[in-house]
Amino acid sequence: MAQPVMVIFGASGGIGSALARTLAAAGAVVALASRKLEVIEPLAESLGGRAWRADGTQSADVNRVLAAAQGELGRVDGVANCIGSLLLKPAHLTTEEEWADVLRVNLTSAFLIVRAAAKSMMSTGGGSIALVSSVAAQLGLANHEAIAAAKAGIIGLVRAAGASYAAKNIRINAVAPGLTRTPLTDRITSHEASLKATLAMHPLGRIGTPEDVATALAFLLAPSQGWITGQVLGVDGGLGCLRPRG
Repeated sequence: MAQPVMVIFGASGGIGSALARTLAAAGAVVALASRKLEVIEPLAESLGGRAWRADGTQSADVNRVLAAAQGELGRVDGVANCIGSLLLKPAHLTTEEEWADVLRVNLTSAFLIVRAAAKSMMSTGGGSIALVSSVAAQLGLANHEAIAAAKAGIIGLVRAAGASYAAKNIRINAVAPGLTRTPLTDRITSHEASLKATLAMHPLGRIGTPEDVATALAFLLAPSQGWITGQVLGVDGGLGCLRPRG
């Protein structure tokens, strides 16, 4: 059986780079996309993959990457969107510019990638798309209004697009992580009081690692999981549905 080809947008981030290593270790050919080509080129080279500079919030860039991956590698079996941002502010302190940026980075990128990936996969018999939502989309957390709204939009996108493309054998799912230790969350994880409070919220008593989330994304992308679509998998140490004993 031929090696599956997996495209990762946002591959320079903590989760995206961990996903690239996880998929490559499982035998996939990885095609990496990021605005930070200087970060993903050495990673792609070490994994025997490809790398392209691209802004996942721009339709032309998304289309170009998927066309290049299909042209150079023969097909695209899976696409993951690991692009994201984090804004922790209550609504009354969030500017319109910040609101627009959170939606653009988190939700618009997801829509553009689903749209382009679906077009590509319809011509090759199907595939899998995996997005990143957040536990904040389903659990009310103070000061998360903008990011929670954007990540909730991803859940709606997964469900609607999953229904639209199921007949084309295109599976669309998402993970919903809790706090994960990445460069994006460093301002929280490096602050002792904030980290202590967050640890107390997670029933399993720790925050996530990029590998925790990457493993779940790889599971959803795997061709062997051909009967899973429209799902949002919590990867959150139990935060979304459990309350630890006092």
